[in-house]
Amino acid sequence: MLKGRLCTVRHLLNTDLNTFIALVNDLPSRGEYFSSHFKSPEAMRKDFVQNGFVTEDSELFVVEDLAHNIVGVITHFKCRTPTSREIGYRLLDPSLAGRGYITEALRLLCDYLFKVHTWHRLELVAAPENIASLRVAEKCGFREEGTLRGLFFVNGRYQDVKMLSLLRPEWEARRKL
Repeated sequence: MLKGRLCTVRHLLNTDLNTFIALVNDLPSRGEYFSSHFKSPEAMRKDFVQNGFVTEDSELFVVEDLAHNIVGVITHFKCRTPTSREIGYRLLDPSLAGRGYITEALRLLCDYLFKVHTWHRLELVAAPENIASLRVAEKCGFREEGTLRGLFFVNGRYQDVKMLSLLRPEWEARRKL
């Protein structure tokens, strides 16, 4: 469990499962940057029973506010090289935007990943129009590297994404400030 001033980042519990499934499968909350495809509740329950959404290749956390409500999800997963990890995040209730939950969750996860593992690079992608997501990444020290053209097929069209990364030496330098 990773505790911050605004939120806690923790693994999903069995008692959270029904609420979690309802939140992640709420199509209107996905907005224009997330696919409208979703897994069936039965498939999600099966995955949870098998591994708790934690494997060698990926680890899913929920973001919980101080009142113990699940407000977001953040994950890290295997990417192209063995020295890197990709991160994804999503605020589950758009009315909570701008309160700092996802920014703090990303900082907590980056600290955890660099302290506990030997990865040299963390990366993430976001739609160029998703200013809020890009701002979250920048506040946490991620730097833009470029645009990956037509990488994702979301809501009926191919979309470009911006690639951002945070290297271990950059993270270490930020911690000294």
